[in-house]
Amino acid sequence: MACRAQLTADGRGELKRMSALMRAPEECASWFWDLEDYAPPGLRSALVTAAHMSAVLLKHDLMKPASLEWYWVVPELGGAIAKTRLRLLWPLDDEQVAQRVEALRPVGFPQAEFSGFLVTGPGMWLDEHGAQRHENRLVELTVSSEPLGLSADVSVFHDIWGPFDFRGTPHPEVHQQNAPRLAVALKELDALVGVAAEPGEPTYFGRAEGHGVGTPDAEDGRGPDLTDQL
Repeated sequence: MACRAQLTADGRGELKRMSALMRAPEECASWFWDLEDYAPPGLRSALVTAAHMSAVLLKHDLMKPASLEWYWVVPELGGAIAKTRLRLLWPLDDEQVAQRVEALRPVGFPQAEFSGFLVTGPGMWLDEHGAQRHENRLVELTVSSEPLGLSADVSVFHDIWGPFDFRGTPHPEVHQQNAPRLAVALKELDALVGVAAEPGEPTYFGRAEGHGVGTPDAEDGRGPDLTDQL
């Protein structure tokens, strides 16, 4: 399991060392759902869909929604003109969230369009001893709104979901503690939206296979060392 050390201050102002997971700059795996038959396009529909999907992730302690990030797009200008981040003070499907998003449209670009958003927040993982640890952006949910309907994807960026850490060292205890939780959540998302997830594009750091992270080619019992890109 690849970790990095951090120093934080406790209540007495003393420093203590904590571990945080190493995060890949690209997905280790992702899963995509075409939601054209599940919900219509539009901001409020996207927020309601995100609320339902994030409730599944929250049920398994994989992601507690804490913020939204999205781009404002003006097609006539060739694409995105601004990126906005909103800390969530209400449930995703609360009307106040939709009103707040609309109020944050860039001044001077009344024609700017909302095309979807990224939902982020903290999640819980289990170390090799079964101890609970928390990590921000452990799992990410994206909901996109196109003219024909919605789509969504779930992405993971850490090595705890696969059989090897980023250095290629086997970590079966970590894998067994975490991969099943992710698989169950993905299956529940399939059932929720009524369509099976499609695997996202593979990256240097891994690929989706079924409801888990695919096992890479091993040599002498070790996986590939991916730390050159971290």
